[in-house]
Amino acid sequence: MTTHRLRQEDQPSFVLHSYPYRETSLLVEVFSRQHGRVALVARGARRPRSALRGLLMSFQPLALSWFGKHELRTLHKAEWQGGQPHLQGTALLCGFYLNELLLNLMVRDDAHEQLFDYYQLTLQRLAHEEDHAAVLRCFEKHLLQELGYALLLGHEAGSNEPIKPTVVYRYVVERGALRDEENTEGLPVLGKTLQDMAADDYRDAVSAQQSKQLMRMLLNHHLAGKILHTRELIKEFQKL
Repeated sequence: MTTHRLRQEDQPSFVLHSYPYRETSLLVEVFSRQHGRVALVARGARRPRSALRGLLMSFQPLALSWFGKHELRTLHKAEWQGGQPHLQGTALLCGFYLNELLLNLMVRDDAHEQLFDYYQLTLQRLAHEEDHAAVLRCFEKHLLQELGYALLLGHEAGSNEPIKPTVVYRYVVERGALRDEENTEGLPVLGKTLQDMAADDYRDAVSAQQSKQLMRMLLNHHLAGKILHTRELIKEFQKL
């Protein structure tokens, strides 16, 4: 067993989800910058006088310390780092959606430092920006890229010709954009939408709608049948 898994001190982390465990403890899934997704048991965290009580909140930057050699390790210290406004309303639901994506798509103990930083930036954007749909599209695209499923947005599949804004393509999972007249698979999408997605620009209404459909198709493929419950909750507040 490697030393880095035995004991860690003051690791930048976010809580993704927590569950009651036995009478007074919590099981906590966290996203740490240097170790990726980690499962921790917070012993006694539900006791009224626990030092951990009230600290293990989602969407707040924490410095966590833990020890253990198995997949489930023991949390022994948590410190709030501050600087992140609390999410409210639709922004809060969007935050839970991000966490559900990470829980379902990331494997444990696989570090993604750039994704951690982008997640932290996305929480800031959700707190301050009104176009939550655009923020989610940016995160979804960067999440897939970081996990090795990058979208092919600049060139046609096969021919490698540059994407043309006025051409209608069909985007096929694990292949990319093919000319509509040459293919009957995949999702119809304008070249301009693909270019806008490459630039993280979702101001155009058509690009916003088509990018939502495309990201939904790709995420469903990689989720392999797993259901994201926060999607349904968000629909009730705002169509994203």
